[in-house]
Amino acid sequence: MKTARLLALALLAGCSGGDNSTPTGSASIPDGTFARIQRDILTPSCANCHRAGDSNARLSQLILTADSSYQQLVGVPSLQTLAKADGILRVKANRADSSLLYHKLAWIPGHHSRDYGNLMPMGTTRSLTAGQLEYVRRWIEAGAPRTGHVVDTTVLLDARTQTASFTPLPAPAAGTGIQLGVDSFAVTPNLERELFVYRRLNNASEMYVTRIQSRMRPGSHHLLLYTFDESRTTFPCNTRPIPDLVRDLRNPDGSQNLLNMLPMACHVFFAGAMTPEFDYSFPPGVALRLPANAALDFNVHYVNRAPINIPGQAMANLYTAPRSQVQTVARSLNLANTTFTLPARQRSTIRTQFPMSARTTVLGLTSHMHALGERYEIRVRRANGMETSVYMNTDWEHPAFINFSTPIVLEVGDALVSVVTYNNVTDRAVGFGLLSTDEMNIIFGYAY
Repeated sequence: MKTARLLALALLAGCSGGDNSTPTGSASIPDGTFARIQRDILTPSCANCHRAGDSNARLSQLILTADSSYQQLVGVPSLQTLAKADGILRVKANRADSSLLYHKLAWIPGHHSRDYGNLMPMGTTRSLTAGQLEYVRRWIEAGAPRTGHVVDTTVLLDARTQTASFTPLPAPAAGTGIQLGVDSFAVTPNLERELFVYRRLNNASEMYVTRIQSRMRPGSHHLLLYTFDESRTTFPCNTRPIPDLVRDLRNPDGSQNLLNMLPMACHVFFAGAMTPEFDYSFPPGVALRLPANAALDFNVHYVNRAPINIPGQAMANLYTAPRSQVQTVARSLNLANTTFTLPARQRSTIRTQFPMSARTTVLGLTSHMHALGERYEIRVRRANGMETSVYMNTDWEHPAFINFSTPIVLEVGDALVSVVTYNNVTDRAVGFGLLSTDEMNIIFGYAY
């Protein structure tokens, strides 16, 4: 492996075998919050590798022994490739969210929207306790001082494993809708898992969906529901997946499962969310329609940056109304550019126009990009050339969904325009693909 790549991966690298627990016994506790972080965390868990003369220290240019750690952490720019591009410091006083040390120590599922290399301590399946992580976070938020007690040590009593809570989504009351879901599944360390489950709705008559609600466990990237293009009658679109069978898009070694990918060629986007919590209601009298005996392909995607398994789980509620209450049948928007290429080591902005072939009333919009995406803007371009920005997002993993209180009316010849800025910090050209290390450029939404 090239030295430059080793440097990118090795920043803040720790060693396996360190004891991450808070020491007990009669030994006196060093004075000050940072001194305790050094004694209880950095020295036993990190300094064995980050010491003068060690190869990890040479590659990362980081020494974490007591005589050097503070001056090499606080206020010092990161050398990790993506963190450096993002302007992240090793420790930024008052800003744990902009401190690489905190990102490296946080194994909380769903915490990592950017890939800043291996989590620490490296080479172990044991993270800091929830209390130790909170102790470090509060020290940074208190200004990361070198001396003085700035964090209450009682937080260290929390010896739980780092985790994020999850409460299952309550199902709709009888007669008001249905719930679909994917039961809890494991996402293996340092990999991504994307899967489909084909769910029959068992509806004897057509359904009109007026509200969509969903919830995902932390670590999620998206939840999408698909119907199938009924107009396509050749293979693979003339068959349907086996109901309730989990179909992984990748094999255990991370390679693509081509057989399970075939149904994707026939999918029609019905609904979905990229945020852990989602709740959208259509305007009064507007609904999505599902035919009798419908089924939906339930798709979830998780990214696990941690060296331990994390659980994935997702559920969606479809609330319905009688046909007599529906005056307008809505449809989903799925506008994608799949043909772009992002040159290596370069920031690129991709502009794509999606012209309207019929009068279209847009109710809400969201965006979909991956980890190299920095900024996703959606504009309305009128036939006379005038443009107006209607949507802006900088969070690739959990983009906002914008609900327009006054719907946007597009005439024939008008267009929605995506203007997406990517920062490809890698050494390879990147194009459209399914992994978070590939890229995407999609507008999702609802309209009629």
